[in-house]
Amino acid sequence: MNKQCKLIIVGDSSFAQIAYEYFTHDSNYSVVAFSVEKKYLNQKELFGLPVVPFENLPDLYNPNEHAVYVAVVYAQLNRLRSRLYARVKKYGYEIASYISSKAFVWPNVRLGEHCFIFENNVIQPFVSIGNNNVFWSGNHIGHHTTIGDNCFVASHVVISGHCKVGNNCFFGVNSTVSNNISISDDSVVGASAVVMRDILEPGCVYKGVVSKSALVSSYKIFDIENVDLNDEVD
Repeated sequence: MNKQCKLIIVGDSSFAQIAYEYFTHDSNYSVVAFSVEKKYLNQKELFGLPVVPFENLPDLYNPNEHAVYVAVVYAQLNRLRSRLYARVKKYGYEIASYISSKAFVWPNVRLGEHCFIFENNVIQPFVSIGNNNVFWSGNHIGHHTTIGDNCFVASHVVISGHCKVGNNCFFGVNSTVSNNISISDDSVVGASAVVMRDILEPGCVYKGVVSKSALVSSYKIFDIENVDLNDEVD
């Protein structure tokens, strides 16, 4: 793959490390450095590349020659990623996005800048997605749905057709949104939650069903309470 663009990744967390792998092996970007705010700068190198203070980034790497991706997840309900993304734009850098070569994104999807779309996402026709969004692996975004800015969609989420999602929302693993649903800004849809009606009040939290431990043990269910696992096999 011809690497044409130099990229700086903001962050050094697990997501930053994953972003490095994806940009390195499945994009035209060549990662040249990581950057972290000074008070969180605890290492000088990552994957053999320098980790530099975020506040000094324009002095160290020419904004006219480098792009930046902010690899931060949903901290502060996406506000941290939003703040750093806005600062990068103010510095004058090109804003990078990543779309996996193994994602299905219909050609007429409208996609904003600074988005990260992992493998096995299905984004259907006439979907509109704003800026600064993360779609982890294996999601389904249904036709004619609109998603605002600064959202985080965890793995195996289904957002059905003709939905409208506001800004700064979070969707947990395996959550489901039915057709024709509106979800207000700053909403949190927890893991395995099912949304069947509009969420009209900003800042709502929809909890999923939490499994409880059964009163009987797995040893009892499978009748192995009296089995000696150290018995020698004849």
